[in-house]
Amino acid sequence: MVDLYEEAANNFLELSSQQRLQIIFRLLEKKSKITNMAKDIGATVQEVHRNFTRLEDGGFITKSMDGFFTLTTYGKTICSQTPSIIFLSRNRKYFEDHNFGDIPPKFIMRIGQLANFTHIKGVSKVLEQWKSIYKNANQYIYEILTEIPLDFIEPKVKQISKGVKFNYILSESAVVPKGRKKLLAKLNYDSLIEKGLIERKMRKTIQTLIVLNEKEASVSFPNIDGEADMTEIFYSTDAMFHEWCLDYFRYNWYESEIFQESKLKE
Repeated sequence: MVDLYEEAANNFLELSSQQRLQIIFRLLEKKSKITNMAKDIGATVQEVHRNFTRLEDGGFITKSMDGFFTLTTYGKTICSQTPSIIFLSRNRKYFEDHNFGDIPPKFIMRIGQLANFTHIKGVSKVLEQWKSIYKNANQYIYEILTEIPLDFIEPKVKQISKGVKFNYILSESAVVPKGRKKLLAKLNYDSLIEKGLIERKMRKTIQTLIVLNEKEASVSFPNIDGEADMTEIFYSTDAMFHEWCLDYFRYNWYESEIFQESKLKE
């Protein structure tokens, strides 16, 4: 067991260089020679040669007969794991007072998919970003929330009336504003449900918040006490980020119960 840790530690040592990380991610995109790589990353040929040698000795890259270097299977796999470290490193302070709550381990193992993001802080900025996601939707709006701001309803109904599909999950203890039922009646919300444009489900508790359309997505992790946090979100139009959020929404959708309006209190 000690030998296993020692080998893993040696691998981390080989990657503990900004330039070597640059090299393996460049090689993930395309094969390269040492001189070409030096030009691409703005380094000297001597520096790049030294780091190519270390990566080759470590089994991360290999040289073909034509003089080009490519990633080995091991090197490619390491690249797929590194974004998780990058995401956690960039958000070390955030996770001092947040955690992953009840997110299943299989999604935490994929957390590197969220590495390309914009961190949005402040309730007003978060709400504006969500409204923008609603406005930009052409196919669907999916969300998991613990609150229903009254001024969110009309922007969503406007898009739904254009044919945008709306699926959402609420917690049983969701914060519901006064006047919601009256506004829903005014907007003929029930008719949109009957047409199948709106589908609703419910969970006993919700910790992680998700809002996405077909092009962009956002996620908010719970605070250290396990409570949903609307004050900070991670937002992105990156395909991998979107895939993670969409998969997590679908997981929750199939784990959720039938929507019961009677459990919501204004």
